[in-house]
Amino acid sequence: MLGLACAAQFMVVLDVSVVNVALPSIRTALGFAAVDLPWVVNAYGLVFAGLLLLGGRLADVLGHRRAFVLGLALFSAASLAGGLAGAPGALIAARAAQGAGAALLAPATLTVLTGTFPEGPARTRALAIWTAVGVAGGAAGNLIGGALTEYLSWRWVLLVNVPIGAAGVLLGMRFLPAGRDEERTPPRLDVPGAVLATTGTIALAYGLAQAESRGWDDAVTVGASAAGLLVLAGFVGVEARMTRAPLVPVRILRIRSVGVGNLILLLTGTCLIPMWYFLSLYMQQVLHYGPLRTAVGFLPHTLVTMAVGAHLAPRLMRRTGSRTLIVTSAVVSAAGFWWQSRMDSGSGYVDGVLGPAIVMSIGSGLLLTPITTAVTGGVGPADAGAASGLMNTTKQVGGALGLAALSVIATPADTADVNSLADGYARAFAVMTGVLVVVAVVSLLLPHRDGGPHRR
Repeated sequence: MLGLACAAQFMVVLDVSVVNVALPSIRTALGFAAVDLPWVVNAYGLVFAGLLLLGGRLADVLGHRRAFVLGLALFSAASLAGGLAGAPGALIAARAAQGAGAALLAPATLTVLTGTFPEGPARTRALAIWTAVGVAGGAAGNLIGGALTEYLSWRWVLLVNVPIGAAGVLLGMRFLPAGRDEERTPPRLDVPGAVLATTGTIALAYGLAQAESRGWDDAVTVGASAAGLLVLAGFVGVEARMTRAPLVPVRILRIRSVGVGNLILLLTGTCLIPMWYFLSLYMQQVLHYGPLRTAVGFLPHTLVTMAVGAHLAPRLMRRTGSRTLIVTSAVVSAAGFWWQSRMDSGSGYVDGVLGPAIVMSIGSGLLLTPITTAVTGGVGPADAGAASGLMNTTKQVGGALGLAALSVIATPADTADVNSLADGYARAFAVMTGVLVVVAVVSLLLPHRDGGPHRR
């Protein structure tokens, strides 16, 4: 079950970034207009973020096995359609369908683990491996995409999911538990809440995505963002007062570790997700690396984060507890981001990427496992899917918000000047350093619990 959950999570996170290196080949092959090409990425990310809360609740309604199998089947079928697409519209539609499948699959992978492993060392180890594999998927996307595009075809960036997904569906039907009593009447699904959450999140994410190209004062950026916030405010009202089966039960937000943990995750997402974007641009535009060489340059981030997250984090949690480890690792991460903010156009790979990468990766590897443990701890089985969907949504929204805001800060007036580009990326990392210091302070609000001697 751990292997299945990790493999599915790897695929979901991988497809956030796997098409990046293949975009020039896709544009040439399908005749994309320059203005439409970003939607190969955005169609997946926006639908994924918008449907995550619904996907988390569906995992509770359908049961973990059904949600896992249906999500993986949709994801794999959409990958096949995208790999065979002959026109831009068909590829964008397939990427959106992939995002819908991922939104159902991602919460189910976490729910399978929280439903299988009881709170304590066993769950901590499982979540550490799951987290490390997710990080590896995000980092490996560029590497795998570059290799497949260079040696086979851009189509294999999507088609590679099909045989893996088919095997996962068969194994999931055979080995995964139902996750709920399938003889019992399924719980109600909050349709109004689902519509409001999905519409509001997509509108907000779309508005933020437009800020980089259109500017913060553009009518589309302001209108979409404002509409998203208004709809999400309506969603909060519906969940709190107007529904008997809320998509996000207010009771789970009253659990201190869940409420504070999601705030920490939101802030962390504004740093750890945009980090890949700015480092990729720095290596290609300032250090003049090609796509595949850039992807290889990310290997230290991947290997160190996986090793620390899978092996060291669970051991330290048993000694210190989640709160102490989150505070400490946020400070270590901030130190790495500060070092990265010292880069300039004269930096080489060792001092401009590798050194900061080791410190940042140690910090993030230690940070993600205790946060995941915090936001899923103390939640009953009936709300496990909602809690995991909320966690994934928080992280994705944090990443979108951070990337939109930081892109404005990082973009120089003269985009052709290498010195100006390096200075802009350095400013972005300086801001992210400050955010991680805030994470360390906010983490002090977490209770002493789970995985350490302060367990209550």
